[in-house]
Amino acid sequence: MPDKTPRTSPRSIGLVIVGAIVALIATGFLVAGAAILIADSTKDDHGYLSTSKERFAARTAAIATDNLDVDLDGLSNVVSSEHYGKVRLRVAPTNGKHVFVGIARTRDVAAYLRPVAHTTVTDINTHPFRVDQFDVRGRSHAAPPAHRHIWAASAHGAGTQTLKWGVQDGSWSVVVMTEDGTPGIGARVDAGARLPFLTALGWSTVGGALLFLGGGIALIVAGARRRPRAPRGEVGPAPATA
Repeated sequence: MPDKTPRTSPRSIGLVIVGAIVALIATGFLVAGAAILIADSTKDDHGYLSTSKERFAARTAAIATDNLDVDLDGLSNVVSSEHYGKVRLRVAPTNGKHVFVGIARTRDVAAYLRPVAHTTVTDINTHPFRVDQFDVRGRSHAAPPAHRHIWAASAHGAGTQTLKWGVQDGSWSVVVMTEDGTPGIGARVDAGARLPFLTALGWSTVGGALLFLGGGIALIVAGARRRPRAPRGEVGPAPATA
């Protein structure tokens, strides 16, 4: 009798392997897209994703971040920050003093604070919250920051101050001070970002992932379908004669 046991061809094995790889990659993108959409759903009423409020303090005249490098690959020359993102900082003084918050080019901040005792933040850990910083010696008082024309964005006064900045290329530093430049800083700060493209990115990632996942599953199914072996040694019916 002919052997009709289902067989698995090298082509079928290849389809299953490729399908599994495609499905695995698609699953990764599906998880990433879902994470983006979940994050997007936590935006506040103004469209910002925000951190929790954390306390910063220093006995010097200023707290300044190390340089924050931004590289938009020329995007800022094509579209405005309204389309690719804005940053928001909210600073609430905890010592009753009027507060100043500003962002400027790192080189300009360095020149402004060079002769002044200030605190440089090098790293911020969120879980648990911890700030890595060191103090730089100098004179105790700084010139009032609002009088300087180095700031790309700034806010100052009594109570909570809100800074909004359209992201730009370059190296930048954030500075928190008292409004009059006197030493002794205490403030609770939260940072937020508005990313208008996040919703579209999330749904595009999920849609593309589902498409590829479907293709991967189809390849696996096609490869797993076993075909019967071709009959061997059978002699077909003799051709009819006239």
